[in-house]
Amino acid sequence: MPEIVSLFTDRSGFAPQWRSALERHGLGARLCDPEELGTLTLKGSAAVFDAACEAYDDDELLTAVGYVRAAGGLPIVHLEGPEAVEDVVDEVCRGRIVRDAGGVDRIAATLSRAGDRSRARRFEFVTVSPRDGEILCILADGSSSLLKRPLAEGDDETEIVAISLAEDASSATLELATGTTLLLEASSLGSHVDGGRGASIPIDGARLGARLRELRLEAGLTQAELARRTGIHRPNIARVEAGRHTPSLETLARLAAAIGVPTTRVLSED
Repeated sequence: MPEIVSLFTDRSGFAPQWRSALERHGLGARLCDPEELGTLTLKGSAAVFDAACEAYDDDELLTAVGYVRAAGGLPIVHLEGPEAVEDVVDEVCRGRIVRDAGGVDRIAATLSRAGDRSRARRFEFVTVSPRDGEILCILADGSSSLLKRPLAEGDDETEIVAISLAEDASSATLELATGTTLLLEASSLGSHVDGGRGASIPIDGARLGARLRELRLEAGLTQAELARRTGIHRPNIARVEAGRHTPSLETLARLAAAIGVPTTRVLSED
């Protein structure tokens, strides 16, 4: 979604509230005369229509939102007072009908999130599916996937006892009852396709521990110093480095940050 939102109105008092809300969410506004609609490039852009302006009767409003939708844009209608729109207008706009300042801010926030292209590579929620043998993954862009178990070769299909998201939500760590730990990458779920299949990567605890020890020594840190920096007890760090315990991704991120390297470097072979 572009950073500029088109505001179609012939009323001077309409634009300020939208400009203010859009600016709060890092977006800009372009004031447009209703007559300009057919001259603008609308694909991938948002257009707000002031239903109270004289240019829009019921037919004209439906024509305007339908045109934007057909041109690949995102139509939004702003109503005032007890006004109403036809059901078909609501459907064309997919419910993006605004009636007050709170609605303006909500839509502005939605448009800002839509402009964040990394949303399809971040988890919003990961949990056990209501259907047996599956994991439900919901991405930050609202798309979702059902992943059938086994998720990977290392998945023994025992009960999942804990699920934790990385700090940047790009991955999720699944801890199984037997102690096996699986790493699920959001980027593996595909782009915006609901019901898609993802992939899990089993975490090799012994390799990860050896890699963590190698990086700690390269940084000139003792286990005691790493414990002081992270607040993790030294015996627990020793267990991780010995491969006797596989940490959650959150704990791994704390250790990596204290050493001064990104988490991905601990997980990589390089």
